Amino acid sequence: MSFPKSTEEGRTRPLTAATRRDLVRRAAVPVALLWVGIVATGLLITGPLDGLPAEVGVNEALEERRTPVMDTLTSIWSNIGATAFIIGACVLAVAVLWWRTRQWRRAFVPAIAISLQSTVFVTSAAVVGRERPDVEHLDEAPPTSGFPSGHVGASTAFYLTIALLASRIRSAALRWSVITVVLAVPFLVALARLYRGMHHLSDVVVGALNGVACALLAWRYLHAERAQDESPGPAPASPREERAGDGAPARGDQGALPGSSPEAPSAGPRASVAGASVEDASVVVPPAEASPEAAATPARLPRRRPSS
Repeated sequence: MSFPKSTEEGRTRPLTAATRRDLVRRAAVPVALLWVGIVATGLLITGPLDGLPAEVGVNEALEERRTPVMDTLTSIWSNIGATAFIIGACVLAVAVLWWRTRQWRRAFVPAIAISLQSTVFVTSAAVVGRERPDVEHLDEAPPTSGFPSGHVGASTAFYLTIALLASRIRSAALRWSVITVVLAVPFLVALARLYRGMHHLSDVVVGALNGVACALLAWRYLHAERAQDESPGPAPASPREERAGDGAPARGDQGALPGSSPEAPSAGPRASVAGASVEDASVVVPPAEASPEAAATPARLPRRRPSS
């Protein structure tokens, strides 16, 4: 997964007012349209289509092929999509994503997907009110009706968002291993719900479509073009940058001619070039260094004149 390089990079503020408005704008209208489509499909099945009686044959065929081993396996698969398990896994995923990325927008993607899916599922199931298949139920039926499947919808929404987030894992082997495993879970949950007599085939299909739509809406929210409410904001300008922005010369540039580079300050008092005066009498100007040729020539002593 791609992580920030520093503590400041990617740091976001959680759920500000602008963030909530952005979430409503990007999710409310699409979810409303999704809800209308699911309810219309459910009422069509329970009304004019007379409950699709041919679907019962799928549940009856699975009931005839039940075995103790498959009963145990499907019980595990079904519980993976149960409400308690999905909520616990979602809380853990949000905590881990926030810990590793420090990005609230990314960390809340699974929670957004689950919340949207749950809202559509509970309200549409109450309106449609479809009965569950007329076979032996291996699980206790929840208080909601059979259409659409809440287990399949929740598992699809959650595990699909995990697969999308896992696409940022840098290691190719680990990335594809995680994606393959999490995408297989919704199919196992769907098979388990059919095998255990809890849903019709159309319940499972529409539940999966509900989960996919909500996961994509949450993923779209993550990749929103404008997220100004979460940006850390520019760093305050330094006093030197402020003076430069106001047109005033920065420190060290006072008195510089236009177009010329600022000169470095002098290290001390300077001697007059012409030798006429010295700015500081206490400063002794060092003599010029002798050339190598002069150093190699021995000094000649003055010749003494003979005394007369």
